[in-house]
Amino acid sequence: MNTNSYNLNFTKAYLFLILASLFWSGNFIVGKIASSYEVPPFSLNFYRWLFALLILLPFTYKEIFLNKNHIFQNFKLFIILGITSITIFNSIVYYSLYYTQVISGILMISTIPVWILFFASIFKIEQTNLFQILGVALSLLGVLFIISKADIEIVKAIKFNKGDLSMVVGMLSWAIYSALLRKKKHPFSQIVLLEIIIIFGLIFLIPIYFLEMNFGNKIVLEWPFILTLGYVVLFPGIFAFLFWIKGIDIIGANRAGVFLHLMTIFGAIMAILILGEKFMFYHFLGAIFIIAGITLSNTTNKNA
Repeated sequence: MNTNSYNLNFTKAYLFLILASLFWSGNFIVGKIASSYEVPPFSLNFYRWLFALLILLPFTYKEIFLNKNHIFQNFKLFIILGITSITIFNSIVYYSLYYTQVISGILMISTIPVWILFFASIFKIEQTNLFQILGVALSLLGVLFIISKADIEIVKAIKFNKGDLSMVVGMLSWAIYSALLRKKKHPFSQIVLLEIIIIFGLIFLIPIYFLEMNFGNKIVLEWPFILTLGYVVLFPGIFAFLFWIKGIDIIGANRAGVFLHLMTIFGAIMAILILGEKFMFYHFLGAIFIIAGITLSNTTNKNA
């Protein structure tokens, strides 16, 4: 590969990852607005991916059929990818925003690049070292400041906000997904990979959807739900996932993970301007430790 092609590929990867981060930041804002209209979170996620699947199906079904043997041979990996990304992470984001601020959520999500390093090491996908482990510890401490609101009494009583705690689960789930995405190369396009992940994720999302429809809020087919669904299907649903998968494919999980930091910037700005949220002192303390952890991990990663 010549220098021009190499630079062009990296430029494309950076553009893909910036747009993915922007669309995912918007997902938090739209999710928070949807919670104010009591749009059911698991149902929203179910229809988000159901419509995404149907939109992509005409472009993917032939390639899926041609590669059915590969899919069956690796179905365990696809199940994990589907559950960690489609079933768990996306559902938890909408659920968490019922109870916590967008700023708190995106600060916790900003630690994902560090956790990608951690899980990539556990799964023996990429090597890690002591400095990266210290980066994980610092980031975890930053998350603790946020979910405890820097109040030691909350820690002692273990009275954390359930939205914050569920966002931690989502954070770890997405990191596992991103790390495992590099575990194996597949003989089909990125859009087909996304469709396969959606299919496996939806299988496990269906029972959760029916539970919510029977015991939780029900969907009201009015403009708040229609507009929310339209955004989450197209932008964070289809475009962002395609851009993220392609970006990882070009520059790798570790470098791609760094671009998730942009979500914090985009999301915080939109949360302050659109939702009127405030950047609290505990956010500031958490951010200091998170930035320190991320910086330590990334600096070591470059030198490794």
